[in-house]
Amino acid sequence: MTIPNSEGFLSDASCLPCTPEEEKETVLSLIKEADANMKDGDLYCLVSFSWWMNWKTYVGFDISNTITENGTHYNPRPGEIDNSKLILEETSNGPTLQRNLQEGSDYTLVPREVWIKLQEWYKGGPEIARKVISDGEVRKTKVVEVYPLWLQLTDERNYSKTTIQISRKATVGELYRTVCSRCGIDEEKAELYDNYLSCRKKLENLDATLEDAGLQLDQEILLAEKKSEWNPWPSSSSGMDSTGNSMAVIALEPPTSPISIAGGPSLSNGFSYKGYGANYLQPTSFGSPNRDRDRDLDSNLDDVYSLGLGSSHGGRKVDDRGLVGLHNLGNTCFMNSALQCLVHTPQLVDYFLKDYTEEINKDNPLGMQGELAMEFGDLLRKLWSGGHTPVAPRNFKAKLARFAPQFSGYNQHDSQELLAFLLDGLHEDLNRVKKKPYIEIGDSDGRPDELFAEECWRNHKARNDSIIVDVCQGQYKSTLVCPVCSKVSVTFDPFMYLSLPLPSTVTRSITVTIFSGYGDGLPMPFTVTVPKAGQAKDLINALATACCLKSSESLLLAEVYEHKIFRYYENPFEALLNTKDEDLIVAYRLPAGHEKLVRLEITHERADGSESEPQYTHYSRKLIGSPLVTCIPPDQTSRANVHAAVATVLKPFVRTKAYPTNGSSSDEKRATVSVDSGPSLDSIVLHDGEGGASTSNSMEIEQDQFMVDINLEEEMIDGPSGQEEEEKKGESSELKYPFILALTDDKGMGKKPMDPENNEKNLFDRGSRFVRLMMDWTEKEMDKYDVSYMDNLPEAFKAGYMSKKTRQEVVTLFSCLDAFLKEEPLGPDDMWYCPKCKEHRQATKKLDLWKLPEILVVHLKRFSYSRYMKNKLDTFVNFPIRNLDLSKYVTPAAACPNPLLYRYELYAVSNHYGGLGGGHYSAYAKVEDGWYDFDDSRVSSVSNEEDVRTSAAYVLFYRRVPLENCDLTVGCDSSPPSEIPIF
Repeated sequence: MTIPNSEGFLSDASCLPCTPEEEKETVLSLIKEADANMKDGDLYCLVSFSWWMNWKTYVGFDISNTITENGTHYNPRPGEIDNSKLILEETSNGPTLQRNLQEGSDYTLVPREVWIKLQEWYKGGPEIARKVISDGEVRKTKVVEVYPLWLQLTDERNYSKTTIQISRKATVGELYRTVCSRCGIDEEKAELYDNYLSCRKKLENLDATLEDAGLQLDQEILLAEKKSEWNPWPSSSSGMDSTGNSMAVIALEPPTSPISIAGGPSLSNGFSYKGYGANYLQPTSFGSPNRDRDRDLDSNLDDVYSLGLGSSHGGRKVDDRGLVGLHNLGNTCFMNSALQCLVHTPQLVDYFLKDYTEEINKDNPLGMQGELAMEFGDLLRKLWSGGHTPVAPRNFKAKLARFAPQFSGYNQHDSQELLAFLLDGLHEDLNRVKKKPYIEIGDSDGRPDELFAEECWRNHKARNDSIIVDVCQGQYKSTLVCPVCSKVSVTFDPFMYLSLPLPSTVTRSITVTIFSGYGDGLPMPFTVTVPKAGQAKDLINALATACCLKSSESLLLAEVYEHKIFRYYENPFEALLNTKDEDLIVAYRLPAGHEKLVRLEITHERADGSESEPQYTHYSRKLIGSPLVTCIPPDQTSRANVHAAVATVLKPFVRTKAYPTNGSSSDEKRATVSVDSGPSLDSIVLHDGEGGASTSNSMEIEQDQFMVDINLEEEMIDGPSGQEEEEKKGESSELKYPFILALTDDKGMGKKPMDPENNEKNLFDRGSRFVRLMMDWTEKEMDKYDVSYMDNLPEAFKAGYMSKKTRQEVVTLFSCLDAFLKEEPLGPDDMWYCPKCKEHRQATKKLDLWKLPEILVVHLKRFSYSRYMKNKLDTFVNFPIRNLDLSKYVTPAAACPNPLLYRYELYAVSNHYGGLGGGHYSAYAKVEDGWYDFDDSRVSSVSNEEDVRTSAAYVLFYRRVPLENCDLTVGCDSSPPSEIPIF
């Protein structure tokens, strides 16, 4: 089958290799096979994400996005594959990727077998292939190395510069072979040096991976020739040749900018301030295997910075503890932000500056053999050692990649996810419990909450006992209630941090256009707020309140797509998560109990182009407007009744000129009759038996009194006086039935004109409750009715004005806590097994804070992910800096003898600036009495503590205020206005 209008992506002789369904099945089969047999060295290819989504829509990966009619797709076939936006430059060794690309927003990964098929079908490119590698030390996982290492090679024989692209899992020996092959030098004569920040360190362990050797993205390495006794100077010849090596080598100019790839400066500012740890520094014998090498590196860096090369303050020496930045190693700002918050946690500083080796748990199967804790402690000591130069956390990143492969490579990650891993990993590495006892989880069995909570905490401590548990873990109460048998289940669980939803992430605004099935008003859009995880009934209730729905009325929700009703929300428990922002949602006001009536769904079409006469062919007409819905009694389904119902529901759309003030032309009479004659749904009274309906011959319509007019024909055939007889005959049929209506199917394809002889007979089966009509609009109808009111329906949520308004809204930390602790039903995918019903139930869940830790970590959930979109909220959250009082949120409040134990003060903030994928992380931290901004290697003072309260705040770190420091006269500086004023 040749594609019509396929110019631009297929040649004239090209034909579709297979149908969309066949393409889908082929790709799914290849992906399933590749994923099941994935091994190191397999190739995966990058595909433009926008092109991939267009293809998925075309082949019907998501049935809600693909509407088909007899095999014909509304969604067009995508053109050629275009990966150009992923490419920085083309080289002889293949394309070079743009930096900071994100999977799922910029590209998707497909097995190379899939790429071959897609290119066969669609052409385009270029091909961007990447290898599968094994990542992780304890938990091995297969990942695609999208960004291999880029190493800046300087050949000291002639000072030429090139770029080496090689896998971070390659060994140092492989790097030697690659470099020597490219530079034309024997391996026995070559020496390679790690020249990070101009500090030479020879690469000697040929079996170590480049990642374990500490080599990072864009790092400089040096090639030198071994010196001989008779010739101490290296050769000046270039020695370059071009062998067929698969590694990319690209000519590179010397770097001219000190800016790292994440946008942060590569050198730091230092500020003089006294910090923690002055009395705790002592020599130790434990640390990482590279401790001596790093000490030499830091010593060399001190020499560099002592010359004033690393300071923007005229070379002023900065030696204050705790004010040291971290170098960005390539999109590691997320890691630097999280680390700065942790290393400025007072209890952790005190702990890791002392000898903690006795608590290292190397036998914990859930830990990392103590290596993560040792590396973290080593890094913390460097940051508090009094040096003034930024620290390169290369060993820590390498260790992190070994045990948490999700953080390997050079993609941007989430600082909160890293924090969660670090806190849990440090706990397991420092767990004082060497052998965890088996403890069966019991139920409260009606015991008081205080006793059961204490028992749960003892059981938790019996298996988990570390510095992290001591200072960072609290306890909350979880209550589940079965909606069927009212069974109540209470558990007490530990928490390491609180993930608080922003109010705007708990609810969503949906705009719905309400049409009247009575014909008493024009369509009206209403914007209501509903729970994001709510159901269709929540939306109906909100709309009923907004439009002042009468008790005798009900709303029928529907989604409109391509001028047709795509689906009805007939299940009141349907999840609103399935409703996308771009959907067109409508509601129809109908009588309560309209299910007992016959529902008429009226879709509209008109001639396409220059056609003016109605023809019942699909391709000569186009759909217009939005469908209308009304109801008629089951015993009044004659042709006249149907036309009367259509006339009634169209009445609000009549143009002003259609109402005559005088005169009696046939056109005027026709306009009057077709509008003013029809059933009023207000008059329909439903009974358990057969419903009845009175009739009315009056042309005056009175709301709530007019009944279905079964004598419509008699009124319509009364022509104006003075008409010629032949004119009456010619217009008789049109006067009787003013609209061109046909019965149609759910796809609007087949049409069956109404039988003119069936005026008095019921057109539908008596058991029929749903009839679809297609109304053909001619120029006369277009002149008579204003169809623009049916067009341009608003989307469910329109980005722009509402999103700008959201950014201006101010919420408090307390409103986030209220949303977190609010009782809500579980989602349909998170059902609870009721032990009494012996079935899974959609129970209601309520959380309460029970026990608060010394260090309270609060995560503001700014990022939202769904099936269709990713979003970041820049809502400003007004959070306290001093005197955060949580006493009213702790249950029971009377359990604590002193409510001052629930007062906290802020000491660190992890910030995220920008949007998804392209943002930047930094941190604020309090050192003694001053606040500092830690932006990778740059450290600067914050003059006003209020400046740390920004819309970029992502993770908040609070410490409990010591009782001797509590000011009883000062309230919380960010409490709800109704209770404590905001200072």
